[in-house]
Amino acid sequence: MLDRIASNDQLGLKASSKPKTQAQIFNQVLQQKKAAINVSKHAQQRLVSRNLQLKQEDIHQLSTAMNELQAKGSKESLLVYKNMGIIANVQNRTIITAMGMNELGTVTNIDSTKFIK
Repeated sequence: MLDRIASNDQLGLKASSKPKTQAQIFNQVLQQKKAAINVSKHAQQRLVSRNLQLKQEDIHQLSTAMNELQAKGSKESLLVYKNMGIIANVQNRTIITAMGMNELGTVTNIDSTKFIK
């Protein structure tokens, strides 16, 4: 005796909409890479030694700030965020170093500053 095979509709499964094309997948990956932020080895060491932490939400805030700075032509920027100052190469989307607020007395070799709320 043959059992009847249930269709996707009967199982409550929705048929997926159109599969993504190669171009759509490429664009999605490209956008993710553009939004990514790199953290240099030096910056990682500074974050650890100064007991500063960056969570995923923080990375998103920094990425948004870098997008704004890049649109205005910034290259090397000081990002003041929460309890830290972050020096970033905006064009490469790389955090170069990080410091606590008490270390922000003099900062050189930057062309812009962004205060992130």
